[in-house]
Amino acid sequence: QVQLVESGGGLVQSGGSLTLSCEASAVMFRINTMGWYRQAPGKQREMVAVISSGGTTTYADSVKGRFTISRNGAKNTVLLQMNSLKTDDTAVYYCNAVHGGIFWGQGTQVTVSS
Repeated sequence: QVQLVESGGGLVQSGGSLTLSCEASAVMFRINTMGWYRQAPGKQREMVAVISSGGTTTYADSVKGRFTISRNGAKNTVLLQMNSLKTDDTAVYYCNAVHGGIFWGQGTQVTVSS
């Protein structure tokens, strides 16, 4: 069982930056794919960015050029550096891991004020 612990959410003004962090605990193997998803009020959960164990990244069009995903494979941690934040980025952000199953973190709130 993979347990994911997120941190780094909060309140920031439009144009500001935040970094989200997620660590997979009690994991003795290298997780295949890790990533971040988000869910805004009244909307479906959507992919923000994912990164494979080999470092291949995929971004949602809405965040390309503003967000950067990275990971420390040895520690099974994944970071999401978010720059030039917009009010539309306001959502609960969820860490995700795929390795023989799909696992989710508890979510962390990101609020961008105008």
